[in-house]
Amino acid sequence: MNKKINKIEREPEKLVDKSELNLWKRGFTPQAEIWNGRMATIGIGLILILITYLNRIS
Repeated sequence: MNKKINKIEREPEKLVDKSELNLWKRGFTPQAEIWNGRMATIGIGLILILITYLNRIS
């Protein structure tokens, strides 16, 4: 008997343990992607603050 499991019934694959999410790992790892997103968000925020500040001066 070969029982088929629907996609909904399957358990999601765990890529990274929660304790490893903040580790600084190089390469194509989930941790590197998380840090890349964080740094991009900070950079965009700083650019928007700089633009706002420069527009108020002139």
